[in-house]
Amino acid sequence: MGLHRAWPDAEIIGVDNKLQRRYPFRFVWDDAMTFPLEGYDFIWASPPCQAHTALKTMWNAKKHPELVEPTRERLKASGSPYVIENVPGAPLQKGSILLCGTMFGLQTKDGCGELRRHRFFEVSHAIGLTPPCRHDTGGVIGVYGGHGQDRRRSITVVSKGGGQRRNHGQSFPVHQRREAMGIDWMTDYELSQAIPPAYSEFIARQFSL
Repeated sequence: MGLHRAWPDAEIIGVDNKLQRRYPFRFVWDDAMTFPLEGYDFIWASPPCQAHTALKTMWNAKKHPELVEPTRERLKASGSPYVIENVPGAPLQKGSILLCGTMFGLQTKDGCGELRRHRFFEVSHAIGLTPPCRHDTGGVIGVYGGHGQDRRRSITVVSKGGGQRRNHGQSFPVHQRREAMGIDWMTDYELSQAIPPAYSEFIARQFSL
């Protein structure tokens, strides 16, 4: 959605080996690691992050695929401008940029929760300066809010199977997490796997198609 906002006349094509029924643009059900990449003006890649997230032990005990490096090799070989998105701790190249919801003022409509969701982006071409991250609790991933600086309630958006992780006995319902993410078409679990469109729009606007 962020790419569409930056380039409204471009055709957006999504590829995933899992069927994404609510994907809002043209969708191809295929393996992104074998899907042909020739002929594209720009490629956005989000390899699975479970092998690198700080919460990886909470998902399950199985070994998760590490696809950042193979993805980079494919993208470089394509010759197209590209972005690789992943979580803190992923093996992205030095110079990757960090984005957070607080940089874009992402929050619930009533202002009681702000989005603190860190993601790193490896870009093939240099881009401009990023806005500052507006909080001092680096590494936190979630939707946070409260009353004043000292009282905060939080609900992460990294839950699995539609569950909610609670902090201090309080939580945000799914509609408020959708508000903070700027996404109104996803399920609870899909939100946990997503990044806000504001992130990809910010990056895309610095590329010329």
